[in-house]
Amino acid sequence: MTVQDRPLKGAWGMTALLFLFMLINFADKVVVGLAAVPLTRDLGLTPEQFGDIGSAFFLLFAVSAIVVGFISNRVQTKHTLLVMAIIWSLVQFPMLGMVSLETLIVCRVILGAGEGPAGPVATHAIYKWFPDSLRGLPTAVIAQGSAFGVIIAVPLLNWIIGTYSWHWAFGALGIAGLVWTVLWLVFGREGTLVDRPVSTGDGNDRVPYRYLLTCPTILAVCAAGFASYWGLALGLTWFTSYLVAGLGFSQKLGGNLTVLPWVFGAVVVLTGGYISQRLKKKGVSSRICRGVLPCMAIVAGGCALPFVGAMPTDALKIAFLVFGSAIGSTIYVVLPMIISELTPHPQRAAMLAITNSVVTFAGILAPKIMGSMIQNAATPLAGYEQGYVILGGLLLVGGFVGLLFIRPEKDRKRLASHAVAGLPLQPARA
Repeated sequence: MTVQDRPLKGAWGMTALLFLFMLINFADKVVVGLAAVPLTRDLGLTPEQFGDIGSAFFLLFAVSAIVVGFISNRVQTKHTLLVMAIIWSLVQFPMLGMVSLETLIVCRVILGAGEGPAGPVATHAIYKWFPDSLRGLPTAVIAQGSAFGVIIAVPLLNWIIGTYSWHWAFGALGIAGLVWTVLWLVFGREGTLVDRPVSTGDGNDRVPYRYLLTCPTILAVCAAGFASYWGLALGLTWFTSYLVAGLGFSQKLGGNLTVLPWVFGAVVVLTGGYISQRLKKKGVSSRICRGVLPCMAIVAGGCALPFVGAMPTDALKIAFLVFGSAIGSTIYVVLPMIISELTPHPQRAAMLAITNSVVTFAGILAPKIMGSMIQNAATPLAGYEQGYVILGGLLLVGGFVGLLFIRPEKDRKRLASHAVAGLPLQPARA
């Protein structure tokens, strides 16, 4: 394997396959939120119980991501991606029969375990095809599999829910997952690029995990990502319900409007990823193009969200909510690039998984807390809007922490001083 300054042949073909992989991944996530109103009605659920369903998806999400991340340090990603896709597909089909709250929770827990490693493993896979200076755009494209998973799937799934039932929306996603599995079996391949070592030694140098996990830049980008993911988790679980049960929209209109944050987020991520990559190629520091740029956007979102409830019209409420929750989405592009910049190649998959797990832990807390606030507020609408005030505060804190402490160049030098040749991959003993 060699280090080079251009993508491997076939790199964009693999990017397209992984884009589809993430598209299905996020369609799987959003279907519960999209079906929130008919699902809670049919099963007789309270807001807190529905919040438990949203949180259940993330129960093993982080643990699975870490475990599979360490496995991906040693096993080819084409194998781990295939296993994940099969799990996603099969776990959807029980939803076609008689479903209880317990069945739904168990299936969402298993689905979360299967999808937890998806983002970091897909990112690790594509980084074997592109050198560091050219990763901004492919990372953004893969990240936007999530947005397009919602943009493309929501109208179709909403039509299925309205025409047939919410049960068949899950079944359709199971079929889509199986189709991708076949495509991956036929066309999926493993990249061969490796990153230059963190230290001046060879590519087998490693940094003890205690230094990586306490690195200020890594901790800060996780804080910013955690705050942003809190908003993403609320969007996956509660946005459609907010429109239908909170603002009084019809299921058809509310469901179709669910694409708004994802359309805006797609524009933000692709534009931010492109700008970050252009700045990096021109020699701008990672602190600016991968730290200051996305964190300023997160702070802007935090400033908008507390005013959602004060807006005089539904249109302005939605506009402030969409802007506030999605403007900071570039953090999802720069986070893996920062981790890759600071982590030796042999440890990259594990560190991407660990940091992804820290960020997505917000998915366990956010839906449950929002459900509790809705159930205990004077009105459901008041509960939703109180939840968005909390999100705004988290974004402000996460954004400012990122602005202060994301300093990749400085921390790369510090980590290089701790690099050890051939250190075994034993994070618990590092």
